[in-house]
Amino acid sequence: MIHVVIGTGKVKLRPQWMERANTQSKRVRSSVLHPAARSLVWASGIAFGIVLWIHCRGVDQPVPDVGWAASAGKTQTQEKVVFDGERAYQYLKSLCDLGPRPAGSPGMEQQQKLLEKHFSTLGARVYLQKFRAPHPVDHSPVNMANLIVEWFPERAERVLLCAHYDTLPYPMLDPRDPKGVFVGANDGASGVAILMELGHHVKDLNLKLGLDFVFFDAEEFIFRESDPYFLGSEFFARAYREARLPFRARYRCAVLLDMVGDADLQIYQERNSLSWPESRPLVHEIWAVARRLGVKEFIPRPKYDIRDDHLMLRNIGGIPACVIIDFDYPYWHTTEDTADKCSARSLGLVGTVIMEWLRGLK
Repeated sequence: MIHVVIGTGKVKLRPQWMERANTQSKRVRSSVLHPAARSLVWASGIAFGIVLWIHCRGVDQPVPDVGWAASAGKTQTQEKVVFDGERAYQYLKSLCDLGPRPAGSPGMEQQQKLLEKHFSTLGARVYLQKFRAPHPVDHSPVNMANLIVEWFPERAERVLLCAHYDTLPYPMLDPRDPKGVFVGANDGASGVAILMELGHHVKDLNLKLGLDFVFFDAEEFIFRESDPYFLGSEFFARAYREARLPFRARYRCAVLLDMVGDADLQIYQERNSLSWPESRPLVHEIWAVARRLGVKEFIPRPKYDIRDDHLMLRNIGGIPACVIIDFDYPYWHTTEDTADKCSARSLGLVGTVIMEWLRGLK
């Protein structure tokens, strides 16, 4: 048995073993478009791709080159702000080279040290928000930590960009080796790599708001599908709600980056993010930026209902939140989720859209 998932420009065949559903897993429900509608979307995507000029914040600007090293714009003050997808891809590979990075592991500890050094060198304040949770199997305490990167600490009103940086302990959906090595190139490293690259440019974006990057631990510290997910984001959201963060913050909104490196990129709007009245404008803003830039990989219609860290931020923390995710990824939770399945171009596309969206915030 196979399940057909309609992609952009091709049909992906996914084995039935990859279609396991769980109320806690990332994917819950999908919808597939009629072929005629897909043809219309493809035609629209081609039209967006050949647009030569965009109108952004009242100033006509050339469409950026959104390839592996995506230009963020060509005005005199913005000319040097370029999101480098190739460098982001090198960051992704360096994270994968650490090996598995589940919560409480030596690989996670190495990653934390790498990220602390990276963002501190770029001029940010870096905190480890430490907590403990019981191991799902033997119930022994496991040391965990969210990593918080703070920019412009004097600004009370802030924006949150986040990703989970833990990897699944084992590739539990791999039909051949469910206890094998899982490095989580797309599901784990891709969002982290984009934020690592974005860190080079934060101080050049002329932002009006404060900005934080948060890397959530234990998003999927699971050994069975019934184990609890989202431990790090839940801990963070509760601390935010109770004003227990290590700094003063009032978040206008939050954007979660997860599984954003797939070489065959297609990012649909997520149903929960659209259904929440306070989050819906955020989704529309980001996809509008992608449309202005001609990034057809951001597809302006919903497809999946995703359970992910953004639910904790919104439901517990009360923060308007959305997730940017490409769930049409046949290597999900298998040993094949490796760096060669991702691309510098995809990282550059997503990174440029997020950077341009940030730049437009007032």
